[in-house]
Amino acid sequence: MRRLIVFNLMSLDGFVSGPNGELDWFVRKGFQTNTEFGDYAREQIKSVGAILLGRRTYEEFVSYWPEATDNEPVITERMNNVPKVVFSRTLTSVSWGKWGNIRLVKENAAEEVAKMKQEEGKDLVIYGSATLVSDLMKAGLIDEYRIFLQPIVLGKGRPEFKDLSERYELELVESKQFKTGAIALFYRLAKQGH
Repeated sequence: MRRLIVFNLMSLDGFVSGPNGELDWFVRKGFQTNTEFGDYAREQIKSVGAILLGRRTYEEFVSYWPEATDNEPVITERMNNVPKVVFSRTLTSVSWGKWGNIRLVKENAAEEVAKMKQEEGKDLVIYGSATLVSDLMKAGLIDEYRIFLQPIVLGKGRPEFKDLSERYELELVESKQFKTGAIALFYRLAKQGH
């Protein structure tokens, strides 16, 4: 059985991107070769068997990764070669440059993800995709939240969690501090009675 992991960078005030989808506050600083966080991110993406994306994150990622020529070969290779699933009710098709390893799911995201979790293989990961994260959180399908808290306050942007109407208690299972001031916080849903 595969696990579903949320892997997101977040500002101190809870945003995963700026108000217009800006990612410049962490992309340029964190993932470069020979950085502590870059090394960590490379190890994380090696364990991934499929990437799940909401519409906005897909549009942001597809405009960058298929043509990426930066100095980050491991992450670029994995982003382009790992199978991807885009969840969107509004898109009619998806593509990923010259790679044919992407598909679109228009309805029943929770049902599709539940099926994917039953398959053999490496873990599933969600990057960005705040609406998808919240929908799958409500459905009880997320096994682990890997939040990388960045030492920045954006003031406004897209929140990591939205449209939730109940409380979700989490328990910390791992943490790591980086020299940049970022902190990795790994959470799972707290067991009942804790």
